[in-house]
Amino acid sequence: MTQTAPTSASPGKQMLSEQVYAHLRDAIMRGEYAPGDALKPQDLAKEQGVSLAVVREALVRVVGEGLADRLPNRGFAVPALSDRRWQEIAEARRTVEPVVLRMSVERGDVDWEARVRAAHHRLARTPAYGPEEGAYYSSAWSEAHRVFHRTLLEGCGNSVLLETFDRMWTASELARRWAALRIAEQVGTDEHRRLEEAALARDADTAADLLAQHLTQTPAALTGRTHPEPTADA
Repeated sequence: MTQTAPTSASPGKQMLSEQVYAHLRDAIMRGEYAPGDALKPQDLAKEQGVSLAVVREALVRVVGEGLADRLPNRGFAVPALSDRRWQEIAEARRTVEPVVLRMSVERGDVDWEARVRAAHHRLARTPAYGPEEGAYYSSAWSEAHRVFHRTLLEGCGNSVLLETFDRMWTASELARRWAALRIAEQVGTDEHRRLEEAALARDADTAADLLAQHLTQTPAALTGRTHPEPTADA
């Protein structure tokens, strides 16, 4: 007697889940939910006109990106904003990304070099701010910024490390948007150019040091601190 394989979710359900996920992700990034706000599956299902199963599937994906927390016996919520959380995200990035960049510089091929140059060119030519987005970075600049940093690391050839970068970047970008500070002039243009130059010169030491400095100055500008906040209770 043969056994039938479990059936996967229907295409219709997958499409609905994707739509709810995209809606939630954009709403959180736009600040429509305040830090710490509850994300109630019943309310979201009613609002979006979908089932609870579809909403829960979308919420799990949002949690996986670091844009929501799953709280024991309390459902889901937008992450609470605190200097400590931001400093923990920054510490994680300072620990991981320079190491991955060093690997990328050592392993990247000519195609990687071309992608780095193209990504920096797009970033340098994209306005950081637009009149329709107020104090926030423009959506186009934010995406060009993400692509540049990710492209720098893609030469490492390790998909697990790149997935780790993606999650940390999303959490970092959320904190940055909540802060709503114009810091591109302080930590942007010149540092990005120097990062590109060091990477393409195959100077792994300089590239890693520059990235570590870059990832230190941004949280300092957001929190007004020059040193990371201790993660252990005093």
